[in-house]
Amino acid sequence: MITGPTRLRIDSGGDEFPVTGSAAPRLSWRLPDGAHQTGCTLQAKLDGTPLRPVTLETSEHDLLPWPWPVLRSRQRAAWRVRIQDGDTASAWSDWSRFEAGLFDADWTARWISPAEPADPGPGRRPAYSLAAEFELAELPESARLYATALGVYEAYVNGERAGTAELTPGSTSYDRTLYAQAYDVTDSLRAGGNRLELLLSDGWYRGQVGAFRQPAGWGDVLAARAELHLGFADGETLIIRTDESWTSTRSAIVRADLMDGQTTDLLAAPEQATPVLIDRVAPPPIDWSPAPPARRVESLPVQGFEQVRDGLWLADFGQNASGWISLSDLGPAGTRTMIDYGEHRGPDGDLQTSHLDAVYPGAPPSPFVQRDEVVSDGADGTFEPRHTVHGFRYARLTRDAPVDPASLTMHVVHSALEPTGTFVCSDADLVRLWDAARWSFRGNAVDVPTDCPTRERLGWTGDYQVFISTATRLYDVLGFSRKWLRSVRDDQLDDGRIANFSPDGRRIKLNPDDQLAMMTGSAGWGDAIVHVPWQLYLAYRDREVLAENWPAMVRWTEWALATARTARHPSRVQRSAEPQPHEQFLWDGSFHWGEWCEPRERAADGTPIDPLKADPKGWFLADKGEVGTAYLHRTISTMARIAELLGRAGEAERYRGLAGQVLEAWRTEFLAASTGRTATDSQAAYVRALAFDLIPDDLRPAAASRLVELIRGADDHLATGFLSTADLLPVLADTGHAGTAYALLFQRTSPSWLGMIDQGATTIWEDWDGIDAGGDAHDSLNHYSKGAVVRFLHSHTLGLRQADDSAGWESFRVAPVPHPKIGWAQGTLDTPRGRIDVAWRTEAGRLHLDVEVPSGAGAVLELPGAQPVRVGPGRHACSAPA
Repeated sequence: MITGPTRLRIDSGGDEFPVTGSAAPRLSWRLPDGAHQTGCTLQAKLDGTPLRPVTLETSEHDLLPWPWPVLRSRQRAAWRVRIQDGDTASAWSDWSRFEAGLFDADWTARWISPAEPADPGPGRRPAYSLAAEFELAELPESARLYATALGVYEAYVNGERAGTAELTPGSTSYDRTLYAQAYDVTDSLRAGGNRLELLLSDGWYRGQVGAFRQPAGWGDVLAARAELHLGFADGETLIIRTDESWTSTRSAIVRADLMDGQTTDLLAAPEQATPVLIDRVAPPPIDWSPAPPARRVESLPVQGFEQVRDGLWLADFGQNASGWISLSDLGPAGTRTMIDYGEHRGPDGDLQTSHLDAVYPGAPPSPFVQRDEVVSDGADGTFEPRHTVHGFRYARLTRDAPVDPASLTMHVVHSALEPTGTFVCSDADLVRLWDAARWSFRGNAVDVPTDCPTRERLGWTGDYQVFISTATRLYDVLGFSRKWLRSVRDDQLDDGRIANFSPDGRRIKLNPDDQLAMMTGSAGWGDAIVHVPWQLYLAYRDREVLAENWPAMVRWTEWALATARTARHPSRVQRSAEPQPHEQFLWDGSFHWGEWCEPRERAADGTPIDPLKADPKGWFLADKGEVGTAYLHRTISTMARIAELLGRAGEAERYRGLAGQVLEAWRTEFLAASTGRTATDSQAAYVRALAFDLIPDDLRPAAASRLVELIRGADDHLATGFLSTADLLPVLADTGHAGTAYALLFQRTSPSWLGMIDQGATTIWEDWDGIDAGGDAHDSLNHYSKGAVVRFLHSHTLGLRQADDSAGWESFRVAPVPHPKIGWAQGTLDTPRGRIDVAWRTEAGRLHLDVEVPSGAGAVLELPGAQPVRVGPGRHACSAPA
């Protein structure tokens, strides 16, 4: 008999158990090894009652529609599946269980807010305790707590913390979307008196955001809502709700801000409880996130501990990450411990954070601070600041009493993403680079994809657009990305522009005269609304992610097309008062960030020149039409493919036609038809043109050769920026210049990836010269976008690439691109079809390849100089001369 399917799951979030916000969740499972599904039978129980079995003739086993009546609030479901492989049935899978959330229409609790006697302002406000007490004559059989907040909250039942999720309810665009959480608190209840408490602080809702620590604009009043549903053996139920009977007090957390930090005074005198305020907010409907929650996913001990001077110690945890520390040695009563966090230890041996200061032209720097404080009450206990989060490797502790380093632990906090990809090879430095890129993404996956976990912590669209195809190689980011995309849609401007970052606490859509609003709508940033869903579809074969984003995609694309048609860059106006026919398809007349963060030119004394600071007007007004038009073509071409998949034949045909016109316009304006050279003649321009298929086939060799010539002219250094660096090595390898690609990869002088690693980087830097020769830091040292280079390690060094006509890894190629410095490589990828396992090695002059193809998938094995071999599921081996 065939063994039963495994890894049953629904598309949902949830903390200690899966919780769906959909009345009809989708079902997925993993096929038994070697099996080919021709049909399946599904069984389910709702609240213990069996439903009729459903038999389907289908080979699909991923994201299948819910085949039974829709779920109601709070229903508990169990389901299992067995498959049919021709005439043979498998064993049944184990039962998989999940619950429906408390749907918005069924909430009966009131919104309660703390009574705030004064407002010290953002960054200085305390956390409030909202509490209720109730009696139970007997213990319930089950207890589910449903809670959410405008702010960040923790829930406690009789002093025991509910669940393992951190920073709930998470980062979202609070004017449109709010998520709730569900907890099993049965074991925390007791017969007699009970206490339910919500600890509430500003969080993303009302705290500081961005480099300049401006207050978020979602609302002025904190609020929470909760329902505790108790079920008893006799069938009776009891609901404890937030209402006017609850009380409010200031907690021992006397200061709480996600960016600045948290202060806990354990000697603070308890305040007199006062009644809560009722229904002082106008929140959006309550929903349930499809993403895994943020959690403490790992804990690291101190790797180094030194006393810098009297009363000051520096702890090194060996890894740059996001999270906080816990401290169990609080000292005698009255001892104040101040903890400052940062990424870099300066040349003087002390913590250095000035590289993260925010600088606005004409204004003094805004100092960067991440600081927690605790005042001891002399009792045994542990300080753990859960109402803030930091990006750091080092923690500086300041206090009068000595500190025991064994009492310090770094807790790594980010979204609990499931790892899906691995990579190792014989070159230890490349493995360190891969690990640094992975850690950098982890540090920027705190509920939404951010640019850095320190200075800004904003969900910049450009960063995730650059990294998404790498992210899908490292983690299961489907639910995480769908959650973020909902905020991108929520923040979309009325005219169709996509905000630079989401969730947008600045609320640019309501402030069109803001300077940042005038810098909104950039190619490569706004295009994330099309590119990210498309990459999710390719990785997971999820059509729903395309459908739910389609209206926003259309609004963005039509705005870009209209802007191309109606706005012209001043240089073209100067060239001709009347636009040439092709100019209506040039996207050059609105703001573009362009090829952001290209390696900087240097002054005579060797100092780097920042073009934005040196000539802000010139940078702002520069012609970036080559970039804009290239992205317009890629986006419209992608829109045609998406429309086809969604059954929108007319729109697909229209977008295909428009893509052809934009392509012709780009070639007319930016390409020399006789030589294959681009108008800007830069590394970035050739990478983009080749990656986006803008160059005619007969000119591609000339364009690729010119790219190599520019690289050689830079002494084998890259000169690409934010948008094109991720495609640089794949373009070189795919155009027959793998040697140049590896020369860049193995380059050790700036700008280079291994130059970062040589200087001890454990995450990817924002600036290629993130730490200079003098040991001083510059810009963020945890900025994951340049880490997209590790996609090349998966797709070319390892050789694992999805087939061009495939989605969800139904079909893939294994075509290693070896290098003499790399004697072997191996890696895995968990896909909707199952796990792909690839390993190759060179031995005795031959290249040996081993591949495991999962059930339901097919592959083509391609070794240099050998004929491709098409294979099906199972383990396969082949070899060829190295």
